[in-house]
Amino acid sequence: MNNTVMDLSILNLAIAYVFVLVLLVIFKARGIRREKMILIATTRMTIQLTLMGFVLLYVFKHPSWWLTLSMLAIMLGFAVYNALKRVKYSMSKELKRLVALSMIIGYLVTAVVFMLLVLQVEPWFNPQYFIPISGMIIGNSMTGIALGANRLCANMRDHRERIENSLMLGATCKVATFDEVNDAFDSAILPTMNNMMTMGIVSLPGMMTGQMLSGTFPLTAIKYQIGIMLAILGCTAITVVIFVTLGYKTFFTSSAALK
Repeated sequence: MNNTVMDLSILNLAIAYVFVLVLLVIFKARGIRREKMILIATTRMTIQLTLMGFVLLYVFKHPSWWLTLSMLAIMLGFAVYNALKRVKYSMSKELKRLVALSMIIGYLVTAVVFMLLVLQVEPWFNPQYFIPISGMIIGNSMTGIALGANRLCANMRDHRERIENSLMLGATCKVATFDEVNDAFDSAILPTMNNMMTMGIVSLPGMMTGQMLSGTFPLTAIKYQIGIMLAILGCTAITVVIFVTLGYKTFFTSSAALK
């Protein structure tokens, strides 16, 4: 097995931007005005990843607990911000705070179990493991809670009449919104489950591919990927279940009436 890593020159990397030009041509031909968004997204991705490369280079060379925790705090902060931006419905301050709280709790529980018990990282703040793995876990939980929040808000709006009828018949807030809450949770978890069902046959995950490209033995890369996917599933489940099981309460007044 070849353990040497192929270097990617700037010139070779520049050739890959031809795919952006292809997308621009397609959008232009179809009359879809997304050119500005495509250019902004491509530019942001390039700048953000380049800057992150230099930051990680420094953090990896100077490992310390406070640098690792600072990076994780920034990642969580941006994840919460982006999750809230992805929700197309107006949310109360209580619900927004709950998004942040759910993501923090979901990540902390998952990190303790996976990093300290499964991987047994030493020292515990080792940035080589903590930062990239945390990025994958946080990113997926961000997507999950955004989907869950969108569906919960939509369900509470669309099924308002049914919920109010249930309340008038004597149902509690929990019983009246049981189906809406379950539907929101299911919608948030389903993409992760679908991804797991096709993994290894239709797709080879990014981390596993990256490890194999760097010369890691395939079975070792696969074990890491299985563990990380289970951690992603766990974090998304914990994050979303906290959010939906507490979030529905924010739609009611103290006298159990829909706001």
